[in-house]
Amino acid sequence: MHRFSRCYYMGAIAPAGKEEYSMKAIVRKNYGSPDLLQLEDIDEPEPGDDQVMVRVHATSVNPADWHLLRGEPYIARLQLGLGKPKDMVLGCDVAGRVETVGKDVTMLEPGEEVFGSPFMHGLGAFAERACVSEDLLAPKPANLSFEEAAAVPLAASTALQGLRNHGRIGRGHKVLIVGASGGVSTFAVQIAKSFGAEVSGVCGTRNAEMVRSLVADHVIDYTRGDFIRGGHKYDLVFQLAGTRSPSECRRALVSGGTLVLSSGESDGRWIGPVDRIIKSLMLSPFVNQKMTSFTVEPNKDDLLFLKRLIEAGTLTPVIDRRYSLAEVPEAIRYLEEGHARGNVVISVQAAEGSAGG
Repeated sequence: MHRFSRCYYMGAIAPAGKEEYSMKAIVRKNYGSPDLLQLEDIDEPEPGDDQVMVRVHATSVNPADWHLLRGEPYIARLQLGLGKPKDMVLGCDVAGRVETVGKDVTMLEPGEEVFGSPFMHGLGAFAERACVSEDLLAPKPANLSFEEAAAVPLAASTALQGLRNHGRIGRGHKVLIVGASGGVSTFAVQIAKSFGAEVSGVCGTRNAEMVRSLVADHVIDYTRGDFIRGGHKYDLVFQLAGTRSPSECRRALVSGGTLVLSSGESDGRWIGPVDRIIKSLMLSPFVNQKMTSFTVEPNKDDLLFLKRLIEAGTLTPVIDRRYSLAEVPEAIRYLEEGHARGNVVISVQAAEGSAGG
């Protein structure tokens, strides 16, 4: 895990006489609904020695953003801040140009186009500028616009680490993606295919054709069939949505297969989907399948791996909707409804001279 590195915002409102150092940002001061988010002028962040300040051209909205906004599940507030949130500016993904670099930065220079994820390292991408550790950034894929690149870092890294690091995916494996039409899962389908797997995706009727277009070998419409009772067995089940318990999901696994949990719906405000994770960990020692969960760990090496797939035409971001920075509250509401098909991106600034932008 990378060392924790926080990017500090000096004040909610830019002080008089420092307008040239202020910027627009979406700010929150308490936990709650998107109604609490406000577009304000705040001081620019101060980059640390190992950080770069990025002029943000685009960012994206992830499920992590509304969980962080609401402070749910409540158990997460032990880290996020008990009474009030530690992070004033949310935003887990960034795509833009390097403006300044810290004294220990060696691989990036001002003017470079980059993308990455400051997830759990200070956040801050819902703003015109953000500070990000050098080891959490990589050169932007040449064939993507800033908006397209902003959809990649957190979601695609989650898909890659779930399949490769925790699912131990291999050529010829039969892989089932549960919830195949969301931000992470549209990447997961494509990444699984790039590893030579036979991929099946579970989704609703309205998303079936979209999932097929991602070169999934099989699509299971959960309104018409049940992947658990369908009679098919898989080497790897990657659960990214739904409420099926680990004991139910393991029925779809071969002996020695792996269930990887990354998310899934839950009404519990105290521990949320953590109850499903606990159950899987308790069950795993007593069955002939592996059950595991994980939290994504953004890093440059994975960004470079994803960049190669993208530039080779093997991996393409699926973008559902685009919003402006001022519309971040609306974007989070839309994502929280659970009907997004792919990724939701935020256009922060005009991106002159970028591919597709």
